[in-house]
Amino acid sequence: LRGDFGRLVLEAGSNVQDNCTVHGFPGADTVVEVGGHIGHGAVLHGCTVQRNALVGMNAVVNDHAVVGESAIVAAMSFVKAQMVIPPRTLVAGIPARVVRALTETELAWQGEGTEAYHLPTRRSHASTRAVDPLSAPEPGRKRMELPEILPLSVVKARER
Repeated sequence: LRGDFGRLVLEAGSNVQDNCTVHGFPGADTVVEVGGHIGHGAVLHGCTVQRNALVGMNAVVNDHAVVGESAIVAAMSFVKAQMVIPPRTLVAGIPARVVRALTETELAWQGEGTEAYHLPTRRSHASTRAVDPLSAPEPGRKRMELPEILPLSVVKARER
């Protein structure tokens, strides 16, 4: 997160995942509105991601672009400067183009995915305590199981 040229605004419930770059364009803010979901490795540069929109992994959203409310930018897409993505649409490609309107299934999946990223924060706030570092990995250490979190491809396959 680098707010040296422009202000960075991350609103309530937004999430920016690992290895993202969020930077401001001179004289412009970079904004992720309420519930915005920024996938791993994405780059946001002087743009606005509106309420409940999702920017996929390794996608780039360039200067003065606007990702509309509840829209999805597909993984690895490049959103050109000043592009305005309509609400509730899927954009994909290099450069990104509007592919189609999102289905109700896709919109529900998107909201559930964003909510899933809020759970670890709540859990951490409720259970964090000071501990001594481990000197070696714990054999048989439990892993987090979240069988209710499914990839969109699995959710859509179940509809068929």
